[in-house]
Amino acid sequence: MKFQYIDTHAHVNFPEFDEDRDVVLRRALDEGVFVVNVGTDIESCRRAISTAEQYEEGVYAIVGIHPHEAMNLEKEGLIEQTLAELKEMAKHSKVIGIGECGLDFFKIEEYNEGVDVLKVKEVQEKLFRGQIDISITLDKPLMLHCRESYGETLEILYEYFGVQGVKLRGNAHFFAGSLEQAKAFIGCGFTISFTGVITFAKDYEVLIKDIPLQSILSETDCPYVAPVPFRGKRAEPVHVKLVVQKIAEIKGLSIEEVRGQIEKNVNQMFFG
Repeated sequence: MKFQYIDTHAHVNFPEFDEDRDVVLRRALDEGVFVVNVGTDIESCRRAISTAEQYEEGVYAIVGIHPHEAMNLEKEGLIEQTLAELKEMAKHSKVIGIGECGLDFFKIEEYNEGVDVLKVKEVQEKLFRGQIDISITLDKPLMLHCRESYGETLEILYEYFGVQGVKLRGNAHFFAGSLEQAKAFIGCGFTISFTGVITFAKDYEVLIKDIPLQSILSETDCPYVAPVPFRGKRAEPVHVKLVVQKIAEIKGLSIEEVRGQIEKNVNQMFFG
């Protein structure tokens, strides 16, 4: 798949873009930026697919259920039904991955008041494993959401890693873990992606310097975390060019070298 830049994790399928979705996507495509819209629930997954269908090339979808949806689905007895529906959606030719899925333990007690934390973790894991199974069955990579749960996520992945006949791969989205954890994901065949946060948060510099460029992807997570000089505004896919520029700056490489390697990484992960 030939492109100049690619936003591997966008949410132009979200309501924040209802008024100008096509304008935003056309602006990205005109700048040589391909876009992957990622779902977080069934409705946003449907919208990601329908949006991708409107463009012959350059707009794709990843479908999955965010861990924040786990408890509501459990209470309504809909986890199995939702996973079955997701599996059918994931067979679409414009769907290139499964996610965003994983575990989210950030402020878990605050977000699940009155519910046993161990139960929340158990249900999140159940939903996550269901999506891992879809990934394996359909041979499509995972788009991981791991917030304050890198260790637990890796423990689950290790159970699948190396099992005969199982091909599991994917990307750790909006990575904010340690270098050791990044290397563990890479060892499992996963890439690591960075957002516009790296343009204003110095904490990422050592991490980006030490992670091999062959294991890095670019993303915006738009409409969130717009890069400098757009910080505080709505992010959009075209801003991924600034993410690539910052990665190049941190690594002391040319923008073209970084851009070209990310192109190879994406093709190998999602279009190989």
